[in-house]
Amino acid sequence: MTDLRSEGLGVLRRLTGNPRADFHPGQWEAIEALVAGHRRALVVERTGWGKSAVYFVAALLQRRAGRGPALIVSPLLALMRDQVAAAERAGVRAAAISSANVTEWGEIRSRLAEGTVDVLLVSPERLVNPRFAAEQLPELVASMGMLVIDEAHCISDWGHDFRPDYRRIRDLVASLPAGVPVLATTATANSRVVTDVAEQIEPADSSGDEDGVFVLRGPLARDSLRLGVLDLPRPEMRLAWLCSHLGEFTGSGIVYCLTVSAAEDTARALAEAGHRVKAYTGRTDAEERAELETELKENRVKALVATSALGMGFDKPDLGFVIHLGAPSSPVAYYQQVGRAGRATESADVLLLPGPEDRDIWHYFATSGMPTEERADAVLAALPVDSALSTAALEARVDIRRSPLELLLKVLAVDGAVERVSGGWRSTGRGWAYDAERYARIAAARAAEQDAMERYEHLDSCRMAFLTGQLDDPDSAPCGRCDVCAGPWYPTDVDPGQRDRARQALDRVGVPVAPRRSWPTGLDRLGVDLRGRIPAGEQPLEGRVIARLSDLGWGGPLRELLTADEQGRPVDAEVPAGLAGACLRVLAGWDWPQRPAAVVSVPSLSRPRMIASLADGIARAGRLVDLGPLDLAPDAEPLDPHVNSAFRIRDLSARFRVGAGLAAGLGQLGGAPVLLVDDVIISRWTMTVAARLLRQAGASGVLPLALALGS
Repeated sequence: MTDLRSEGLGVLRRLTGNPRADFHPGQWEAIEALVAGHRRALVVERTGWGKSAVYFVAALLQRRAGRGPALIVSPLLALMRDQVAAAERAGVRAAAISSANVTEWGEIRSRLAEGTVDVLLVSPERLVNPRFAAEQLPELVASMGMLVIDEAHCISDWGHDFRPDYRRIRDLVASLPAGVPVLATTATANSRVVTDVAEQIEPADSSGDEDGVFVLRGPLARDSLRLGVLDLPRPEMRLAWLCSHLGEFTGSGIVYCLTVSAAEDTARALAEAGHRVKAYTGRTDAEERAELETELKENRVKALVATSALGMGFDKPDLGFVIHLGAPSSPVAYYQQVGRAGRATESADVLLLPGPEDRDIWHYFATSGMPTEERADAVLAALPVDSALSTAALEARVDIRRSPLELLLKVLAVDGAVERVSGGWRSTGRGWAYDAERYARIAAARAAEQDAMERYEHLDSCRMAFLTGQLDDPDSAPCGRCDVCAGPWYPTDVDPGQRDRARQALDRVGVPVAPRRSWPTGLDRLGVDLRGRIPAGEQPLEGRVIARLSDLGWGGPLRELLTADEQGRPVDAEVPAGLAGACLRVLAGWDWPQRPAAVVSVPSLSRPRMIASLADGIARAGRLVDLGPLDLAPDAEPLDPHVNSAFRIRDLSARFRVGAGLAAGLGQLGGAPVLLVDDVIISRWTMTVAARLLRQAGASGVLPLALALGS
C-alpha cells in the first residue's frame, strides 16, 4: 500500500502541477478502496475538494496495473472539456465522445482498440444512443477498468437536477464484470440522495456487508464564500443595482438568470452600461459556448450572464463572484451554482437578488417536466412493437409537445417500456404501470425545496449553515461571514442615472416573431391534408409582440394581464393604457416593407373583450380600417395551449373562415397588407393558419401582431 500511495501521489502532483501536493483527507482512502479493494464508492464532497483527482489518479493506477480504460459518465460538454484538459495535465490520456465532436468518434474508437486511451468521457444520453449502445458500449464494458459517475445526484429522483438517462446507469453497473470498481461523485446530495445513489451502485451480492459501497462524506461548508441576499422589489431596481456595482466585485464571475430572455436582456443592459459581459444560454451553440468559457477563464470578460446551461462542472478555480438575478428553485441547486466561486481563492462573493416572479418560473419548469399517467398511456398506445416511429411522427399520434414528449420517452425507456432504435422509438411490449406515489413524492419534495428557498431569502440565522443543513451536513455551523452573521457586506444604493437607464432598457418593445415555413409531419393521420413547405404566397410576414412573457421588463405586466382566475379560466379585460401605448410603440418602430391598411382580429372564446379592444385601439390610432374578426366555427371550443404542433393544426384546420364581409373588405385595400391581431402567440400556428386563409382570400400580406410571446 505504501508503494501504491507513493505512485498515486506522483500522479496527483502532476495533475496539480504542485511538487509538494498531498492528498486531502479522504482522497487516498477513496482511491485505495477503488484500486486496491475494487469496490463501489460514493464521494460526497464540496466543490473544489478534488473529486476529479480521485478518479484520475485511480484511473491511471488501474491502467498501470494492466486494467482497461475508465469510463466517466459526465453531464455537460463544458465539464467534459475541462476534465479532458485536467487529465492530460496528469499524463492521463483522455478522450470524450459527445455531440460536439462527431467527426472524431472514429479516431477515438481506433485509439481505444490500440489501448492508447486511459479515460473515456461520455454523456448519459450517449449511453442510450442505439448505435453507441450496440457497437461500442459492449466493447467498453468488456474491457473497462473503472466506471465513474460524475454529478451522481442526477441518478436520483430526489436529486435537484434529475435526468432520466442517468437512471440507465444502474443497468450499466449491473452489467459490469466482477471486480470492476465504480465511483460516484457529487457535491450536492442530502441523506435521501446518498441512500438512493448508494443503492443504485451497490454490488448485487453485497447484502449491505462491509464490502458494499464505500461512502465518503465530508463537510460541505465553503469557507471562502461570503453569502448575501439583497431584496429589491422591481426588476429595473435589480438591473440598475447590477449596472452600478458589478465593477466593484473582485475578479470575474457569473451572473445567473432564470430564463434565456432574462439573461439576454441583462447582458445587453450591462454591456450598454460599459461592462464586459456576454450571454451564455441554452440558445448558445456549442462552439460559441467553448469560446465564452475560455474568455471567462482568461478574464477577458467581467462576467458571463448565464442560465443554468452554465452550471455543473464549469472549472475556474479563481472565479471571484456569483450573482443571481432571480433565485433557483431549491437551496441545493443554489449551493451547486454558487459553488463555482472561490475554489482557489481566500474569498469570493455570492449575492442573491430575488424577484417576486421567481415562484411562477419555478412552477412552470416543475410542471412541464413531470410525466402524467394520461400522457404515458397515450405514448404506449401509439408506439408499435415491431417497427419504429420518429419523434416527429409520434407527435402526430399523441397530443404532447416536443420537449415534454422527449422527456417522457426517456422516462419510459428507463423503465423498460419503450426503447430507442434505429429510426426512432418502439414499444418493448412489457407491462408498465404509472407510479403515482413516486411522482407525488417527487412533487412534494420539489414544493418543499421551493419553500426552503424562500426561507433562505429571509433568514435571521447563518446562510451557509442553512444551505449545508439542507444537504444534511452534520458539520453545519455559522460561517461568521455572511450578511446575517456579519452584517451586509454589499452596497444597497442604486444610482438614479443607472435606474433611469435600466428602466429604459427594460422598456424596449417589439420582439420579432418569425413566420412558420413548413407544416408539421403526419398531419394526414389527423385528417388534415397539409404537408411540406408552406407556399410563400400563403405565409404570414414577420410579426411583432410587445415582449416575451419571460422578459424582465414588460414580461411582468403582460403576465399579470394574461393571468387566470382561481378556477384556471383566462381573465378577459380591456387592454390597459400602459400596454396599449406599448403596442403603439411597437407599430411605430416596425420596419415593415409596406404600411398596413386594415386590422383583422383572431376570434377568441377566452378573451374576446381584450382582443376586440386591442384591434379597435390600433385601428383608431393608426387610422386603419377595422375589418373585424375572422368567423369562428359554431362548434369551436377553447384551445388547449399545451398541445403539440400536429394536434394544434388539427384543432385549427376548420376553426376559422373568411366571411363575405371580410372578403369584400380585403378586396378594397389596394394591395396593402393587413395586421392580424391576437392576445398571445405561443406555437405560431394560429397566426399561420389564419394568415393562410387571409392570403387565399386576397390579402397581399399579413403582419401578425400580439401582446406577448409565450412558450
